[in-house]
Amino acid sequence: MSKVKETVEVEVPVRTAYNHWTQFEDFPKFMEGVEEVRQVDDRHNHWTMKIGGVRREFDTEIIDQLPDERIAWRTVSGDTDQRGLVSFQRVDDTHTRVELVMEVEPSGAEEKAADMTGTIDRRVKGDMRRFKEYIERRGGESGAWRGRIKPGG
Repeated sequence: MSKVKETVEVEVPVRTAYNHWTQFEDFPKFMEGVEEVRQVDDRHNHWTMKIGGVRREFDTEIIDQLPDERIAWRTVSGDTDQRGLVSFQRVDDTHTRVELVMEVEPSGAEEKAADMTGTIDRRVKGDMRRFKEYIERRGGESGAWRGRIKPGG
């Protein structure tokens, strides 16, 4: 399993950064290769991606969510095996540090080649840069989900 970690500092308050990240269906606006994310319920999302020219579909489950602090997830079905954590740290009233840590198990020859050449790492780093541009350009919030999901709950 490959581990990818990237941190960006965004020029918005922590609440705004967190609220934007909970708008999962907006992910295709700043995540390369993500064609669609459909929120099924408070804990589950269905993803459609194109990785290395290959279309992949999978479902994720949020396993821990604490507003303004963190969201952790894992795949529960489909073509991809991953888990991750995005955390939000207040820097000051108008800046937030957003850190994404993901573990991905490449499946298929294309994904394994992309992993070996660093493509997955570069893609995640690019996604975080684009999230920063996206959120700073938007400024105001488009929505939020502020519920709490406890591990094992």
